[in-house]
Amino acid sequence: MMRQVFFSFHYALDSWRTQQVRNIGVVDGNKPVSANRWEEVRRRGSEAIKQWIHREMRLRSCVVVLVGARTANRRWVRYEIEHAWSAGKGVVGIRIHGLRDRDGHLSVPGANPFGLTVDGVRLASLVKCYNPPGRTSTDRHAWIAKHLSPAVEEAIAIRGGRQ
Repeated sequence: MMRQVFFSFHYALDSWRTQQVRNIGVVDGNKPVSANRWEEVRRRGSEAIKQWIHREMRLRSCVVVLVGARTANRRWVRYEIEHAWSAGKGVVGIRIHGLRDRDGHLSVPGANPFGLTVDGVRLASLVKCYNPPGRTSTDRHAWIAKHLSPAVEEAIAIRGGRQ
């Protein structure tokens, strides 16, 4: 049975790259939200966004942060990480800067988004952020396809395997 995960990422910059990861199909991710639906939620304000995140994350066992060039500085990505950790969920990062975007471009690596302290725990000391090896986007994609599910399982085990 595939694990149910919540994907966290920088929507504007990385939605193309994240779709490549979602489409691998080794974990069951939250359904992609359309730009129109996200704008509808966003217009209702911070509390509506928090409620949406809580609802979408509720039955997920792990949060997979797809780390692009500017993911670490995104307010709602940080909130998703903090909420997941406080809720006892597994948390793991996969760097996606090495995957090509819709125009065929690669990106630059971003900062590790786990430089946070949540509930007295420095996340970077426990949460892994993988940088897929390879010379090409295809190599990196293949690494993610092979290692995403085990990375999710490891993240859940770090949290005590309760999910």
